[in-house]
Amino acid sequence: MANRVSITLLVSLFVSSFLAASAGNFYRDVDITWGDGRGKILRRGNTLSLSLDKTSGSGFQSKRAYLFGRFDVQMKLVPGNSAGTVTTFYLTSQGNKHDEIDFEFLGNQSGNPYTLHTNVYTQGQGNREQEFRLWFDPTFKFHTYSILWNPQRIIILVDNIPIRVFSNLEAIGVPYPKNQPMKIQASLWDAEDWATQGGKVKTDWSMAPFTAYYRNFSALTTDSSGFKGWLTQDLDVQGRKLLRWVQKYYMLYNYCADRRRRFSHRECTRSRFL
Repeated sequence: MANRVSITLLVSLFVSSFLAASAGNFYRDVDITWGDGRGKILRRGNTLSLSLDKTSGSGFQSKRAYLFGRFDVQMKLVPGNSAGTVTTFYLTSQGNKHDEIDFEFLGNQSGNPYTLHTNVYTQGQGNREQEFRLWFDPTFKFHTYSILWNPQRIIILVDNIPIRVFSNLEAIGVPYPKNQPMKIQASLWDAEDWATQGGKVKTDWSMAPFTAYYRNFSALTTDSSGFKGWLTQDLDVQGRKLLRWVQKYYMLYNYCADRRRRFSHRECTRSRFL
């Protein structure tokens, strides 16, 4: 209980420096790009639903591409037996040398928690996975998921709590996404061959259609009016404490600690995750 109270106090101190932009409108800001009617914009553009059945999943994409920004969306994930499903929210450019910053939520059997899978691609190279359990049920109500991307660092946040930092370490030869504008994409799709317990648990299609909800999408970019502190945003003392809390109690996997895969990523030689 004491640990939970102290974390709540840290969040209240930290969150003011990470306030999101005002909500956008899905009619104005995105296109539903696939799914043959399985993606729907609701509530005058404030909410969007994606559905998956045995025939197809669905997805949407921002109308604009962005070079740096803070991107927020509230999501409520597929409830119940979501095994085999993957719900996503990510930034990506195009081509073989693309950049990408990922949120992927891997479903599980009823009563078991989701896995939050994050990854960063630079110039077409990924394999920078970090995975987490969430400290709440992401299917019960909406929670906020955010990507802050500026020239110095990428900060990935859940309910304004930082869970991951990827710093610009070009000085030691680590590529950093800074030249390719990226679009927001989101999807709900079937990945039963790998998503749940390495593919051991398959999708139960008797539970279909599976549906996830998105609302209050916002993008704070260089074109936005007002405060642009995000362009140089870093973690303060409270933010670093919150990051350590998440990584101590909720991190499941860190590519830099995986000796079996023997990654040679240069950033793994630097203690830049805290």
